[in-house]
Amino acid sequence: MTRVWGPVVRLFHWALVVTFAIVWLTADELQRVHEIAGYVVAGLVAFRLVWGLFGSRYARFAQFLRGPATTLAYLGDMARGRERRYLGHNPAAAAMIVALLVTLSGTAFSGWLMEEPSRVAMLAGLPHIVTAAHADEEGDEAGYGEAETNGPLKEVHETLANLMLLLIALHVGGVVLASFRHHENLTRAMITGNKRAPGPGDIA
Repeated sequence: MTRVWGPVVRLFHWALVVTFAIVWLTADELQRVHEIAGYVVAGLVAFRLVWGLFGSRYARFAQFLRGPATTLAYLGDMARGRERRYLGHNPAAAAMIVALLVTLSGTAFSGWLMEEPSRVAMLAGLPHIVTAAHADEEGDEAGYGEAETNGPLKEVHETLANLMLLLIALHVGGVVLASFRHHENLTRAMITGNKRAPGPGDIA
């Protein structure tokens, strides 16, 4: 066995799993808990971006990010059942990490805007949302906030949240498939940090 995932990566991974579950389960039910958990998610994403630049070897984006051609070639090999084993993230997993981080960022940001509708006015690059935000500017503050929350921004927030569920399902499916194909428990590896040492043909 060889150590691949350090304690920081493992803690980040499981903290994000738990916190996102809280965010999802408290939506429209426990708004204050939902907002606090959303801030934690945003903080975790920001931390992962920094750790992806300066962290341990297999945590760094430079170690596992690949171009579109390499990723597509790997997906083709997967479809034919002949993909190579990567000690760290394989190209498909790397693409999924990017998709998850981008979607989480968008979900957290749109939620942050919804928390205080006046924040939307700071975004000159979103004129259609700004217009919606000021549509009821002559009403009281509560009515203003409600109009914005029920507007297009809420639709964006909910769409991104639902997209996260799809990405998570694909991620879990990929983990199960890779675990089966390469005869190792990747979930356990993200708990212990250890994976089988690279063999002939593996990419370390």
